[in-house]
Amino acid sequence: MSKPRVAFLLNFIPPYRIPPLRKLAGQVGDLKIFVSTPMEPNRSWQTDWNDLNVGVLKNFTIQRTWKHPGGFEDQVYIHFSYNIISQLRQYRPDVIVAHELGSRSIQAALFQKIKPETRLILWCNISEYTEQGRGRLREVIRKWLLPKAHAVLVNGESGARYVRKFKVPEERIFRVPYTPLTEAFAAVELDRSPHPTIRFLFVGQLIPRKGLVPFLDVLVEWARSHPERSIEFRCAGSGPLYDPLAARLFPPNLKFTLLGNIEYPNLPAMYHDADILAFPTLADEWGLVVNEAMAAGLPVLGSRYSQAVEELVKDGITGWTFQPDHADEMMNALERALSTSPMDLQRMRAAAREEAIKITPETMASQILKAINFVSA
Repeated sequence: MSKPRVAFLLNFIPPYRIPPLRKLAGQVGDLKIFVSTPMEPNRSWQTDWNDLNVGVLKNFTIQRTWKHPGGFEDQVYIHFSYNIISQLRQYRPDVIVAHELGSRSIQAALFQKIKPETRLILWCNISEYTEQGRGRLREVIRKWLLPKAHAVLVNGESGARYVRKFKVPEERIFRVPYTPLTEAFAAVELDRSPHPTIRFLFVGQLIPRKGLVPFLDVLVEWARSHPERSIEFRCAGSGPLYDPLAARLFPPNLKFTLLGNIEYPNLPAMYHDADILAFPTLADEWGLVVNEAMAAGLPVLGSRYSQAVEELVKDGITGWTFQPDHADEMMNALERALSTSPMDLQRMRAAAREEAIKITPETMASQILKAINFVSA
């Protein structure tokens, strides 16, 4: 059987998707990626498609506010690409991989009805927590759409649990965890010089969804009750919370530093200069900084509302986990992290790296290829 022609329908291509897509391109008959937009306006990433075959769809975008039941709001971009079916007619794919469960996937499903020999794979970058409060209309669309897929890609077990609610059989679900290029992070020296100050690092957008403010509330409480301990908290990223955080006062034994955006090549050095990654997100489909930090040898103090934390962080072995909407649980995890001995912290660094480097761009590509082969059989 000849190798299939594969069409990917994506909103845009994040940098971490390029390596697995390039590897996948060499394993199928032909690969073309159709994007709704070169890049979303809230991303600082450069558009660099390298040697991938990419076409930009005709599209209009609306911005809306997502109000989550957890009490935070987030700005999201909804893309309506209106020439998908005509582009698919021209390309004539054997397999379509449609990202997310919106207009792209609906048009892909309609095309599959026109061309029944085409196989449809839905790539659902979701978790149970990110999908809370999405509305009745989306649920109706998903009840119609998901059973039509010949296979479904998810990030991890939380995504799998979510799609199973829509009667997707287990044999059609394929796990495709996120990963960066881990080499630069895994090259960071595991041993750290003895340091009297525990150094936390946060990397990400400074937006309410990341849970930074409630986490800092708990950290401030801990610092005030332990005036003999010295803590440093460094924050890499930008967003609407930057100025409020810059104006915030902290106890004298808690040094808080805003670093702004850090260029990607400089991130390994940032991880080297830290002891623990703090990732208190209130809802994340994955959380790539967890992979990066663990590959660099940082245990993670992280929220279980991140799929990366659920998949990679083993409590007491590669980090400490908590529910971010339970302040007492967050305090307990923080207490355990700050009570860890230097010897145990060193052991956790090695265990964190060992866990993170299991997932590579080759892993992602092989899982996607497994789904393509499954629907093509």
